[in-house]
Amino acid sequence: MSHNSDLTHWHEPAGTRKAGFGEFKKQPTPYDAFMESEGIPVYRDIGISKVQNLPLVPWKRTGGRGHFIQLVGTETKWGCYAIEVPPAGALHAEKHLYEEIFLVIEGRGTTEVWQEGDARKHVFEWQKGSMFSIPINAWHRLVNATSGGALLLAGTTAPNVLNMLQNTEAVFNNPFVFRDRFSGADDFFKPKDDIEPDPVRGLAMRRTNFIPDVVSCELPLDNRRSPGYRRIEPFMTNNCFYFWIGQHENGRYSKAHAHTSAAVLICLKGKGYTYTWPERLGVNPWTDGHASEVRRVDYEPVGMVSAAPGGARWYHQHFSVSKDPFRLTAWFGPHNPGRDPGAPGTKHTDYTGRDINEGGTSIPYWMEDPYIRREYEQTLQQNGVACRMHPDWYVAPADHGAKPG
Repeated sequence: MSHNSDLTHWHEPAGTRKAGFGEFKKQPTPYDAFMESEGIPVYRDIGISKVQNLPLVPWKRTGGRGHFIQLVGTETKWGCYAIEVPPAGALHAEKHLYEEIFLVIEGRGTTEVWQEGDARKHVFEWQKGSMFSIPINAWHRLVNATSGGALLLAGTTAPNVLNMLQNTEAVFNNPFVFRDRFSGADDFFKPKDDIEPDPVRGLAMRRTNFIPDVVSCELPLDNRRSPGYRRIEPFMTNNCFYFWIGQHENGRYSKAHAHTSAAVLICLKGKGYTYTWPERLGVNPWTDGHASEVRRVDYEPVGMVSAAPGGARWYHQHFSVSKDPFRLTAWFGPHNPGRDPGAPGTKHTDYTGRDINEGGTSIPYWMEDPYIRREYEQTLQQNGVACRMHPDWYVAPADHGAKPG
């Protein structure tokens, strides 16, 4: 059927035919148009082994060099980019009506933060491995303290705001001052180490607007993804932008688990790989002849992978293959478990933290595809790393009610 016969007037379908073309191409969003107008490239794939390999292009608006990153499955969910602060220089001061977090990949420097009309600026230092949040609509400027490169990775809620407002002037030149998001307190960017249960799932949370070193900071025991797994949720500047930092012990790997798009895993320490496949392929995709549909990304610091690149629920599984523990940070944007659909007070299950036989989506080791264990043990042997996966974990419990894959 021709789509070009009459683009001016709409006509009702003849007979029992259905209206519309039947198929269509996804149209650029306002945020897509914004990225295009910024004059720097946009990287689109399910992952990248190292962000440092991205070619950086002069970025006139910011005063640095950059590259947008929009991994498959994060479109309209949240935004990301890598940016280099000029050697012994600074980025242009700016403010914007969206949230923004930064991870320092290379270099060291300072960040200046202030509100419109403030007499003084808050200044804090950062180095490789630091993470911090810019309060919404606060003025800020990043300064490189060295004559070498300073490279940072940023996560933002810019797509959410730009796609809604459809006006860049309203986003970058809005006069409203969010005093509730940036109090101006002297210790606002002082690291805080107190741990409390997050109010939604009761997992370990730290209220802090700055972490000096996410690569080596202490993480409390969690055990949800693998035995010995450690995890913390930093809660910064009252953001909706949700992320966590987790670590698998060396010689171990996570259980596969399924959820929908938005999460991107970013490697902070060690080396590893991630397998991801649509939930519709089942728990044993290799055994069932679907190996060609399983996607794999190998990565190291600072590599990235989209956990569920297909929109619907995907299984994803992360493997530590180096002598160092495998530390990751997962960025979700505003799409976190506390914002799942449902009326207030509706009971939800922490399904990614429960095994399939317990009503969750996590595949216990005894149920997973045997290919996974064989390949993992071979990979560790090649890397000279001892396997620390206990054989008992692959034995189905007597009351499991299902046969292992």
